[in-house]
Amino acid sequence: MTNHVTLFAPPPDDHSKAPIENVLDLTPVVDLGPDVFTNTRPLWHPPGARGIYGGAAIAQSLSAAMRTVPADFAVHSMHCYFVLAGDSELPILYHVERVRDGRSFVTRTVQARQRGRPIFTTTLSFSRVGSGGEKTLNHATPMPDVKIPDTLPGTVRALSDAGGGPFESKKAGIINRTHNPEDKRVRRFVRARGRVSEEGGFQAHLSALAYITDSFFIGTVSRVHDIPRFSSPAELEQLLKALKNPSDLDDEDIRKALQELKEEEASDLRRRLEGALSNASTQDHKEVGMMVSLDHSIYFHNPRAFRADEWMFFEMESPWAGEGRGLAVQKIWSLNGTLIATCTQEGVVRLKQDKPPLSKI
Repeated sequence: MTNHVTLFAPPPDDHSKAPIENVLDLTPVVDLGPDVFTNTRPLWHPPGARGIYGGAAIAQSLSAAMRTVPADFAVHSMHCYFVLAGDSELPILYHVERVRDGRSFVTRTVQARQRGRPIFTTTLSFSRVGSGGEKTLNHATPMPDVKIPDTLPGTVRALSDAGGGPFESKKAGIINRTHNPEDKRVRRFVRARGRVSEEGGFQAHLSALAYITDSFFIGTVSRVHDIPRFSSPAELEQLLKALKNPSDLDDEDIRKALQELKEEEASDLRRRLEGALSNASTQDHKEVGMMVSLDHSIYFHNPRAFRADEWMFFEMESPWAGEGRGLAVQKIWSLNGTLIATCTQEGVVRLKQDKPPLSKI
């Protein structure tokens, strides 16, 4: 064992696998028990975030649980709680508990721990493939009629570390842009970079999807209110001066300032920033003071019917916000129209106040 950000010295990346497989790789910790795992490689801490990227904890917990489940079972739901911010300077231990093994369903819980304390916890349910019988009820929300990714302008990599990140996205617009916040739909296409290995099986695609679901998600709440994530008009002015061309988005300073908005095209960023500046003095100015995920649920509808390294269509909405929290709902389709998953996430979404808040997290 070594005194690094991982429990064991990380091996070189396996180039026969997709980048996301290397990011999510786990190492068994046999000295602590048969169902204990740790992150093989360092975890990404997004610029300006309180801790590690939450999708890593979600995906690695799923991966750890799947290692304890027979291959003829597939996950159909997982319910997660973010307890404490994960420290990217410390390894994470994933403790899997085998709650129940039935003929049709298997249940697991996973606790992700640092310094002996849980930072993340999830309960997962797996069902045996084909256990529903020959006769079943079937329906699914159809995929909206949207342009295929190749006709959309501009491919950009999602928020990531210096290596460019394990997935990429293309925005697909906002539906009902002029309507009430609860009526708006934020759309984009997302896929894992590279090619997920055959060795990883359908489990690797599920873990990759779980990782991606936490990106762009809680930010839907502020986005449907057209609230940019900047602290002051002065900072907006500084960013406008820096945005001279799209290549400026690779600047380290700009990356830190834009945070989640780096995936937007430069022209769209410039338009939104200019609009925020012009409206700042004439309208009730709102600024996000804190945005933190609290819980995250994924319902996997067709766990073997998609590839995470092929374009998937995401549609996000926010049916409710209040009391300093917001709820976001996300539907995900493969391009053949198969509804892959439905996700929900609630988070703290607090605006900057003229007076101090009554409580702090």
